Amino acid sequence: MLRHSRSTLARISWPLAFTLIALFIAAVVLIIFLRLESWPTRTARQSSAELERLGKDLRAAFIDVAHLQPRITINNRVYMEQTTPVSELVVLSRRIEVEHELLHTWVGSSKRVKLHGTFVAKAGFDLRQDLWIDIRPDEIVIQLPHARILGIEQQQVEVLAFENGLWNRISGQDLQSELSILPQQASEKAAESGLPAEAERTLQQQLGQRIHPSQPLHLVFKDEKKLE
Repeated sequence: MLRHSRSTLARISWPLAFTLIALFIAAVVLIIFLRLESWPTRTARQSSAELERLGKDLRAAFIDVAHLQPRITINNRVYMEQTTPVSELVVLSRRIEVEHELLHTWVGSSKRVKLHGTFVAKAGFDLRQDLWIDIRPDEIVIQLPHARILGIEQQQVEVLAFENGLWNRISGQDLQSELSILPQQASEKAAESGLPAEAERTLQQQLGQRIHPSQPLHLVFKDEKKLE
C-alpha cells in the first residue's frame, strides 16, 4: 500500500515540476523580451539626458571663463539662447618689448631719438560676433571668431637716446610721433609671435579640462578651419 502511494505521488510531482519549470522559463523570456523592446527608448532617453548634461556643463564653463551664456543646440534643436553681457574674452597676456629710433639730418645737423617700450599684449575673442555650440552624440562643435590681439597696455617707456642737432631740434611732434609708433609695433610683434593662435589652443584646453567630454571637442572658426 505504501509503495503504491509513493508511485502515485511521483507521477503527480513530475508533471507539476515540469509545469513550474516551463512557467519560470516563460517568465524569464517575457522579461528579456520586454527589456529588449524598451531598450531603444531607454537608450535614447539616457543619451538625451547625457547631451543635456554636457550642455549645462558647457554653459557653466563659458559663464565662468567668459561671463556669458552662448547659444547652445542639441541635435540641431535650440537648448539655450545666447546672452552677451561682455564684448570681449581675454585668454592670454604677454609682455612685449619694442624699440624705435628717429634719426633725421637737415643741412648737416642731425637729431636722434631712441625709445624703448614695454607693453602687455592681450589676446582673445571678440564676442560681439556670433558664438554658438552644437552638441551631437559623436562630437561637440563650438563656433566662434578667430582670436586676435584685443589690446596693448603700456607699462614703461625709456628714452635711450635724446640728441639735438645744432639747428635741427627735437620737437614735441617728433616725440608724439615716436610714442604713437611703439604700441603699433608691440601689437604687430604680438601677432607675429603667434599669440592669437596660442589663445585659441588655450581656450580649447580650458574647456576640455572643465567639462571632460567623452566625444571629441572641436573649435570651429569663421573660416571653417578646425583646431584639432
